[in-house]
Amino acid sequence: MGIIEILLIGLGLSMDAAAVSMTDGMCGRELSRGKTFLIPASFGIFQALMPLLGYYAGSLFSEFLDAYAGIVVLLILGVIGGKMIYDGLRKEEERVCRRLTGLTIFLQAVATSIDAFAVGVGFSAMRVQILPTVLLIGAITFVCSLTAVFVGKRFGNWLGDKAQILGGVILILIGIKSLF
Repeated sequence: MGIIEILLIGLGLSMDAAAVSMTDGMCGRELSRGKTFLIPASFGIFQALMPLLGYYAGSLFSEFLDAYAGIVVLLILGVIGGKMIYDGLRKEEERVCRRLTGLTIFLQAVATSIDAFAVGVGFSAMRVQILPTVLLIGAITFVCSLTAVFVGKRFGNWLGDKAQILGGVILILIGIKSLF
């Protein structure tokens, strides 16, 4: 497998992480510098870790993953997105943009990287040099997610209070997409 194919796979795998990062930026306009970098770092690490695990697990878990990955992603992102929509619809004086905790970031990173496990299984079958491949995928995801956080902050300022509702809808749509 050549570098171009790996770059394209990395970009493809990073798109869900970038979309979630954008919603985090939209709803977390006052994100600290640390969390602004924790978000893409978490997504990058998990997008690299999951294909590595898939590579070494081979086909051991692939049937289970194929059967339930979409449901798990939908549940995680659906709950987070539903809470965002609920919080966004609350009365103005009760509305507080969702606190972006380390646990929330962790769950988002796991949910958006589950499909990368299956890619790792494929890498195992193709005997890809796994270490440089996963490092490149992680770096691509980090850059895409970091860019998306900043774009989300910009649009979040523009959208104001509606950003949280839009972010919740986006997360739920990503979860639904994972079923297909």
